[in-house]
Amino acid sequence: MRKKTILFLLVLSIPAGIFAWGFFAHQLINKMSVVTLPDGIIAFYKRHIDYITVHAVDPDKRRGFLAEEGARHYIDIDHYGAHPFDSVPRKWKDAVKKYSEDTLMAYGIVPWHIEVMVGKLTYAFKKQNLNLILKYSAEIGHYVADAHVPLHTTENYNGQLTNQRGIHGFWESRLPELYSSNYDYLVGTAKYIDSPIDLAWETVRASHLAVDSVLKFEAELDASFDPTRKYSVENRAGAIIKTYSEEYSKAYDKMIEGQVERRLRKSLIDVGSLWYTAWVNAGQPDLEKIDNQSTIDSLKKADEELDRMWSTGKPKIKSGGHED
Repeated sequence: MRKKTILFLLVLSIPAGIFAWGFFAHQLINKMSVVTLPDGIIAFYKRHIDYITVHAVDPDKRRGFLAEEGARHYIDIDHYGAHPFDSVPRKWKDAVKKYSEDTLMAYGIVPWHIEVMVGKLTYAFKKQNLNLILKYSAEIGHYVADAHVPLHTTENYNGQLTNQRGIHGFWESRLPELYSSNYDYLVGTAKYIDSPIDLAWETVRASHLAVDSVLKFEAELDASFDPTRKYSVENRAGAIIKTYSEEYSKAYDKMIEGQVERRLRKSLIDVGSLWYTAWVNAGQPDLEKIDNQSTIDSLKKADEELDRMWSTGKPKIKSGGHED
């Protein structure tokens, strides 16, 4: 009971946002992933839970300023035919040889980028670089969470091909904001992952298998629901926005039988497991000694500059697919 109370308080401490998994859910996933960690590493992550939570959204902030960033968040696996998991090589070099790097970047690289990020975090642990450990931990959480979203695995990522535009934010942002306080966050203890790339691919496969139900049930609900009650307006930080009504959201969540909660729960254990795996692969360095490092000013400046650029919206570039 005490652990459930602590988890509930952690959830309540996340400010709601309006962005994709959205900002709210990405920060929630990183924060709750810390609770999955085993002895030897959990104390370190608890001390730095605020940084890891706040910076969970940095990759989304970068999308407007770094051309290659967009492709790291998704993979349009259905672009590769009727049986893509039999067609697309799991190893990056083999995939590049078969399709070309330009093609892979055009249709998303999230499983391969997760593997890259685990390698970066492992290196940071080996070098005992506190700031890079925190940076890469926060960012791994983002990409792993994105891979758990069904609509991050399809060319019809926002229902734009089936007259369901807006379903992306509905599934990954609206529903968690409404119902996350009731989710079960007791997902067990993080485990060592023998093959991060295989975990990433199995995550994409599981997400993609859910695409049909995400779209099908929303289409069925839309066809039967009073259109005047589908949307509502809400005041968000002084701005009046149109969003899916609570009535419509509740009906949809019931139809998909808690699918969002299941994918979020799986995100938690996978994020924690990859943090733990990187630490083990680095030789399990003493994190108490790492914590004695002074903060690197250059990383602080980079964080501040990203926030400045994101808040002003300048410059702004196209960063690949899945823009809306």
